[in-house]
Order: sequence, then C-alpha cells, then structure tokens
Amino acid sequence: MAGKKIKVQIKLSLKAGEATPAPPLGPTLAQHQVPIMDFVKEYNERTAEQKGNIIPVVLTVYEDRTFSFITKLPPVSAMIKKILGLEKGSGATPKETAGTLSKAQVQEIAQSKLPDLNTTDLEAAVKTVEGTARSMGVKIQE
Repeated sequence: MAGKKIKVQIKLSLKAGEATPAPPLGPTLAQHQVPIMDFVKEYNERTAEQKGNIIPVVLTVYEDRTFSFITKLPPVSAMIKKILGLEKGSGATPKETAGTLSKAQVQEIAQSKLPDLNTTDLEAAVKTVEGTARSMGVKIQE
C-alpha cells in the first residue's frame, strides 16, 4: 500500500467473526466513506477461528476510499475473564475478589500478549498483566 495517502486510522474492538454493519461500526465506517460490507466480510473471515473473543483492530482508510487493517490479540482483561470464566471483574475492588490467577496463568497471558505490548521484556509484561488483574479485583497466587 506504499504511496497511498492515508486519510484516517480508526481503532475498534469488535467481536471476532461476528461483526455487523449495525451501530457502532456502520456509522463509524460510513463517516469515512469505507465500503462497510467489504470490511465486515473481510474482518469476519480473518477472525472466524477466534469467535467468542473481542478483537481490537486498527483500520487504515486511504484517500481513495480503500482500506487495510491489522488485528491484534484480545485485551488482557478479556484474557483474564476467559481463563477465570468471569462475566466481568469485581465492581468493588479491593473489597471484593472476582477470582484468583496462578503465577503460571499470569505468565501464559503475558507470553501470548507480548507482541501487542510496548515492551519486549517478559517481566514487564507480567507486571502489566498483574496490574490489570488487580484493577479487576483478581488476586494473584503467590
């Protein structure tokens, strides 16, 4: 896509394999004149094997109304909720505990999320995951 002039970059979080042109996606794409159904079809094809996850996507729209996009890994909070089988985190952190993660689970999340984080250091990634867990009311086993 070298040489094309970028009009805008849009960051979205959509259900994998289940994107629809309904709001909020449709109006967001329409205001930038992106062919909505083309994006929905391509996104759903690319994320079909990850159904059930929320997948962040960075959509680049060019001046000629074409687009390209990259998908990222699910957010750390979504990975924690999936491992623990939670609907949501604790609403009263730190009074209520939503669950407990083992050190191995924290390590596993950090390892898989490392390509999307702004670090290449696994220890820093572990600290990021632990911080997210704490803010959700999830304890880390010592």
